[in-house]
Amino acid sequence: MTRPIHWQKSSFSGGGDGDSCVELAAVNGDPLLRESDEPDRILPVTHHGLAALLHHLRANRP
Repeated sequence: MTRPIHWQKSSFSGGGDGDSCVELAAVNGDPLLRESDEPDRILPVTHHGLAALLHHLRANRP
């Protein structure tokens, strides 16, 4: 039996954008990303790749 994946929505997903946001989960300690409007398209990422993505997003905030 497979355990369900528990997704966490981005803290920037507020208001009317509830169906269009980035979600993060971990399976066996490995991070996964997906967009809530396409929940079947899951992107496995490395810890280093996720950290680089977050650093880039924070550095280029509007």
